[in-house]
Amino acid sequence: MTARLHHVGPVIVDVVMTVDRLPEQGGGAFADTARTVAGGGFNVIAAARRAGMEVVYGGAHGTGPHGDLVRSALRDAGVVVAHPPRPRDTGFCVALVDASAERTFVTHLGAETDLPLADLRTLRPVAGDFVYTVGYSLLPGERADELVTWIGALASGVRLVVDPAPVVGAIPPATLDAVLSRTDVLSLSAVEAAEVTGVTDPSVSVSLLAGRVAPGGVVVLRDSAEGCLVVCGGDAPRRVPGFRVDAVDTNGAGDAHVGVFTAALAEGRPPLEAARRANAAAALAVTRRGPATSPKAEELERFLATRV
Repeated sequence: MTARLHHVGPVIVDVVMTVDRLPEQGGGAFADTARTVAGGGFNVIAAARRAGMEVVYGGAHGTGPHGDLVRSALRDAGVVVAHPPRPRDTGFCVALVDASAERTFVTHLGAETDLPLADLRTLRPVAGDFVYTVGYSLLPGERADELVTWIGALASGVRLVVDPAPVVGAIPPATLDAVLSRTDVLSLSAVEAAEVTGVTDPSVSVSLLAGRVAPGGVVVLRDSAEGCLVVCGGDAPRRVPGFRVDAVDTNGAGDAHVGVFTAALAEGRPPLEAARRANAAAALAVTRRGPATSPKAEELERFLATRV
């Protein structure tokens, strides 16, 4: 695999706690477990790296203990960090995982939001490479405008991967339209697709989105345990079934999906085959606690070999 992934989304720190149930407003709860780990965009990075893809982190990161933790995790994953740290600490997210494996987030933003156009222009993706960004980087502000400018100037043959994230409803329509028109791979949840299109039927919403991405682009609608719907170019949506597992933590499942899907495309696999691999990675991820739980390549192969 020679194609690189240039990740320009935010990597933050996740404080992950497991609880029996969320407390009522004004109440409290004791966590059964608690961990502080690199999260946010790191989940996608880890998934792509474990699938064998070379990754460059072109996002922002800060000084201070959270920034140190992020850089250490990136270094341990074999990821190139493109920029020096910004003069404030990296942000963090408190993720509460309840007994149903559902997660609830509260996030405090930091240095990862400060990615100027000058830094973006030092990145050098070439034809065949992938660039990944996420909806959090497209929220209103100067840096989002600069990111859109940079995306619009990407060289021909550089494939843009976008995950709008749960904040998609807060992205200005003009910003979203500009990015989608350059997007080669759009990966989003069924809830996010409904938010963008106003249509709750996944097969209809994914088809509508296929008309908004770049010509020949791929739209992947992630549908939890049901797998995903895939539209390639002007084709009809195709359902790629998921894999039944006993979930313990859904945190990071979508990130595992998009990271492995991108790595599979980089290997030259067709989108439907890439989607099956991504479904398997997400299934394995939810059987483990933590945000960055995507499997290694050999684990993924073993799992798929038993699901022929």
